[in-house]
Amino acid sequence: MGVIRKLSPSVVNQIAAGEVVERPASVVKELMENAIDAKARRVEVSVERGGKDLIRIADDGEGMAPDDLLLAFQPHATSKLSEVDDLHKIRTLGFRGEALAAIAEISKLRCQTRRADADEGSEIQIEAGIAGPIKSCGGPPGTVMEVRNLFFNTPVRRTFLKSDGTEAGHVAETFSRIALAHPEVHLTFRSGGKIVHDLPAVTGIRDRIATFFGRELAESLLWVEGRLDGISLWGYVGHPSQSRSSTKNQFLFLGGRYVRDRSLSHALNEAYRGLLMVGRNPIAFLNLEIPPEEVDVNVHPTKIEVRFRDPQRIYSHLLSTLRQTFLASDLHSRLQAVPAEQPAASAPRPDAPPAHPSVGPSDSPYGLGSGPTDRQAVASWFEPTSRRPAGEPPKFPDDIGQIQPPEWSRSLPGRFEFASGPTFDEFAGAKAAEAEIDEEDRGAGGRMPASATPPVEPARAIGAELKLKGTGSKAIQVHDSYLIAETSEGMMVIDQHALHERILYEELRKKVADGRVESQGLLVPEPVPMAADEAATLLEHADLLAELGIEVEGFGRDTVLVRSTPVMLSRMQPDRLVRDLAEHLATQPLPPTRDGLVAELLHMVACKAAIKAGQRLTPEEIDALLDRRELAADAHHCPHGRPTALIFTKSELEKQFGRI
Repeated sequence: MGVIRKLSPSVVNQIAAGEVVERPASVVKELMENAIDAKARRVEVSVERGGKDLIRIADDGEGMAPDDLLLAFQPHATSKLSEVDDLHKIRTLGFRGEALAAIAEISKLRCQTRRADADEGSEIQIEAGIAGPIKSCGGPPGTVMEVRNLFFNTPVRRTFLKSDGTEAGHVAETFSRIALAHPEVHLTFRSGGKIVHDLPAVTGIRDRIATFFGRELAESLLWVEGRLDGISLWGYVGHPSQSRSSTKNQFLFLGGRYVRDRSLSHALNEAYRGLLMVGRNPIAFLNLEIPPEEVDVNVHPTKIEVRFRDPQRIYSHLLSTLRQTFLASDLHSRLQAVPAEQPAASAPRPDAPPAHPSVGPSDSPYGLGSGPTDRQAVASWFEPTSRRPAGEPPKFPDDIGQIQPPEWSRSLPGRFEFASGPTFDEFAGAKAAEAEIDEEDRGAGGRMPASATPPVEPARAIGAELKLKGTGSKAIQVHDSYLIAETSEGMMVIDQHALHERILYEELRKKVADGRVESQGLLVPEPVPMAADEAATLLEHADLLAELGIEVEGFGRDTVLVRSTPVMLSRMQPDRLVRDLAEHLATQPLPPTRDGLVAELLHMVACKAAIKAGQRLTPEEIDALLDRRELAADAHHCPHGRPTALIFTKSELEKQFGRI
């Protein structure tokens, strides 16, 4: 007798349920997507005990005819595919034909449906995959699905479910993802008989972002849009002052479906390189439209993962669009006073973002000095973002615009040396690609214009606005760490180390790109003993270090011979520089690409060459430093993501002193 047997339909459906239905939230996802595919304009979701006892989805969609009702719950039965070629151009949210059969196999299900042209509706009840007769029923056009006692016939699966509150939280998360992807649908969510969300249909997602994540976050978002070769990208990304410790608040929607993709997540993080501190993650709500034949959405049973035909092109488009957006935006951190009736020390709301996560403590390893009052304490007096009237677009200064790479006209006196050279634009390729877009497509009607960003005006001199009235200096130095200057908006407090680090980083990056980093050969090469693994790692990257002006070679066993160092670091001992580089390369996670590794090393070199907190500057040095601030493309953040300056507006200062 053979050992191979054909599984029964019940076992097949339960196996499918194990892939498709992980928890009640999975059922909510499948049924809501079916409702939206049925062209519903209103969907109501109700759950009891987190969906364990009841999941009810009611919609006003097209409904089903009685002849289709029983067939809809058969395995691999669907209205969304007709032939194999349809798999290569999926335009719906569901298509596999497994979800309803799997859900009906592990629950007690009732479905009532009616088409708009029918006089009466139809109803069917299914328990553990066994269907009852189809009956007539009344009701409005649309479909009502009730799923009770989920996993009642698979008790082992039910024991793996979490508490009612946890499961309700997963349902709410699923609801929020679909609500963000489909703002044109009126959605209602009830849990335990109480209305949690009632979201009318809107034209954009900013209002829904405010509902789920708070008004402050929604108002600080930056609009992103771009189009290239049939690929459309639009949505919102968070201001660098709004970041999170996890990637939970990164939402990528492909054709109206929430998806996860490691490559695009990496592109998002790469776009924020130098704007966020280590360990912080950006916030994003991005929609991606791509021709259906360019993407495979049938990779995962839950359709949460996808595969692109040309992932590198999607990666580059996302990265360049975000960077162009940042270059055309004002990314300075602005501090706003807490209203008098709200105690400053009150506990934050659970959904509120942390107060200025970009501002580091006084013991930062990047040179922040300590004092009686550090910047973290100052930041705690204020809310993280400025307010503006609802619906009013953000106003950006005229001086925020196209890239102005460092091109020094004179040298900082004393300890700083800067060289002149041709401009370098790392985004030239992206700009050229955008310039190829047909002018007839710009501003065309539809969901979004074809151009990624409007034309960018040349930047005005930011440093010219920094001046202390009654003096010839641009700023004064306090605690030998911070520079205070008057601006047209109010007052700016500048971190001297962070600003100089950004200036040096951009200068060195330009020199590396031009292949002209000045190095100084040592009169006597210096041997540097170190751990064997660190020496091996350092020598492995010897060619890359040579581009930075650091020439090293093996000197036997665990010793490295240093032959030259960058002129910029002439004041730093070669053995200390090489040891720090070796330790960093051997212990820190390194970027996967060569460009990322170059940027990582440039961050470290610029940090070590920059002036430090606690280092007194002469008035001439202060003025020279601020003169060069205007030439830095990203002068608002240092390469490690900390802000270089904080802006206190005049109106907020007057509020604090009770003048208004």
